[in-house]
Amino acid sequence: MLAGVKRRPLLSSLLAFGAAPFAPSAIGAAVAPGRVLAFPRDHGAHPDARIEWWYVTGWLRAGAAFAPTHGFQVTFFRARTGIAPDPASRFTATQLVFPHAALTDLSTRRAVHDQRIARAGQEIAEVSQSDTALKLRDWMLVREGPVDQSVYRTAVASDAAGFAFELRFESTQPLLLQGDAGYSRKGPRPEQASHYYSRPQLAVTGTISQRARPQTVQGRAWLDHEWSDEILDPQAVGWDWIGINLADGGALTAFRLRRADGTALWGGGSHRDAAGALRNFADGEVRFKPGRLWQSPTSQAKYPVEWELETPAGTHRIRALADAQELDSRDSTGSIYWEGLSELLDAGGSRVGLGYLEMTGYAGRLRL
Repeated sequence: MLAGVKRRPLLSSLLAFGAAPFAPSAIGAAVAPGRVLAFPRDHGAHPDARIEWWYVTGWLRAGAAFAPTHGFQVTFFRARTGIAPDPASRFTATQLVFPHAALTDLSTRRAVHDQRIARAGQEIAEVSQSDTALKLRDWMLVREGPVDQSVYRTAVASDAAGFAFELRFESTQPLLLQGDAGYSRKGPRPEQASHYYSRPQLAVTGTISQRARPQTVQGRAWLDHEWSDEILDPQAVGWDWIGINLADGGALTAFRLRRADGTALWGGGSHRDAAGALRNFADGEVRFKPGRLWQSPTSQAKYPVEWELETPAGTHRIRALADAQELDSRDSTGSIYWEGLSELLDAGGSRVGLGYLEMTGYAGRLRL
């Protein structure tokens, strides 16, 4: 976290650097239908896009028992500030980098988290355009190896929150291109879209540390990489999203953009079965029905921590494995949101998958 930044939303952070508010670039500059994604180039950054993120979530187990003991997430955001490069100054803040990280301990049923923010450059925060290679001081996320055998590594340490992890993610399946070959609509207008791909079923090994006590862990993870000029329609206050690694080897994604009255503005997702057959979901094919609510004692926001979900892949229940997984990111993105380890249950109540549920816009309208 930058010294002196305290509860400062993203726009205020930009103004502190002398930036103007974001001005969306024309569709086609960074995001366009029909654009063919090419790798490893598109594993890297797209600085012409207004906002971009690399997002890894998963479950971990310590010891031999096949049951999750922890959940984790690490996200690196990159944002274009709108400031024109100044050849006379190497300190021009044309790009910002702000990672988030969290660790959920199922023995305490709560998450701890931390965040950082800095301008890109000067060897403090770096984002590669040629491949996934991200860092902010000692936090990092990198990709290595051939495209079809990708291996990712991350390292995060937070003295303030009392946790750290060093994890390795090995690909077991091909890339999953979301939407139309990686072009994912997020609203009723064509410009409300992103380029979006996922890597489900990553095999995880590594160590986690809580209060300076290290543990060897293994588990399963999910990676998303997404970039956009405009995601949120003016009617949208936030979204609900899941990325679930299924027990049979498949992968389920579902999301909806949500109006202030709780109705869906736009939805989508995908299901890839264990054999590799992919079905992308159209708007109107995904229905989130909220169930039990949990109220945050910090923000007072009420989050549905249980859901009924209907998709072309069937009817399921989503249930958080811990209620207290709200993340306060006002020091970087300016928002408070809920993001946590959850299970997917079939109609009979059996667990058929584990992954992450993300809910934004419940503690106030999300602004990107």
